[in-house]
Amino acid sequence: MFIDKKIETAQILIVNDVEEALNTLLPFYSKHNIRVIKNDQKDEFQIAQAHAAIKEAYISSNEKKYLILVGRSFRNEAQNALLKVFEEPPKNIVFIIITSSKSSILPTIFSRIPHKYYKTVSKREEITLDVDKLDLKEVYLFLKDSQRITKDEARTIIEAILYKVSSKKIELNQKELELFSKSIKLLELNSRPINVLTSLLLMLLNRNKRV
Repeated sequence: MFIDKKIETAQILIVNDVEEALNTLLPFYSKHNIRVIKNDQKDEFQIAQAHAAIKEAYISSNEKKYLILVGRSFRNEAQNALLKVFEEPPKNIVFIIITSSKSSILPTIFSRIPHKYYKTVSKREEITLDVDKLDLKEVYLFLKDSQRITKDEARTIIEAILYKVSSKKIELNQKELELFSKSIKLLELNSRPINVLTSLLLMLLNRNKRV
C-alpha cells in the first residue's frame, strides 16, 4: 500500500484491500478527530452507513474532523443520500472514501471529490497464466488452486488477466471485452468468485482455439 502520509482534503481512494488501506491510514490521525464508518456485516457501504455519516458530519467540531467511509463497494442509494453533504460539507469536516470498486462510485460523486488510484496488478497471476497459449490443463490447475479465493482476490486476478491481454496486444472482440466488465459486476453481486473466473478463462481458452 502506497498511502504514506496524512490526507488533509476530501478524497476517494481506490485500493486493492480496503481494510489494509484503512489500517495504513489510521496512524496518521489522532483518535479524537477521526471517525470510521463502515458496514460491519457486509463489505458494501449501504444507506444505514450513509445516514450515520450524515449525522456525524453535522456534529459540530472546533477543529478538523475526518470522516472515513469504507466499503469494498458503495450502494447507489447511499451515495445519493450523501450528495448534498459532499457538495456542501459542514465546517471542519473532511470526507475520505476508501473503496476497491471504482465502478461502484457514481459519476456525480467523482465530480465532487477528487480520487487517487492505488490499486496494483498482482504480478503472481500475471506470471502464472500464459493467456495467449492457454490449454485446458493450465486452466484446470489454475482453477483448482483458486477454489477458496475471495472476491477481492478474484477481482485482482481478472485485472491481471486483462493487463496481460493488453500487454501482449491480444485483440478481443466487443463481446469478449464485455465479459471482463460483466465479471467484475458479478463479483459485486456476490457471485461465487470461482464461477466467475471459470467463465472468463473458458472464454479465453475458446478464443485461443479459434485463432
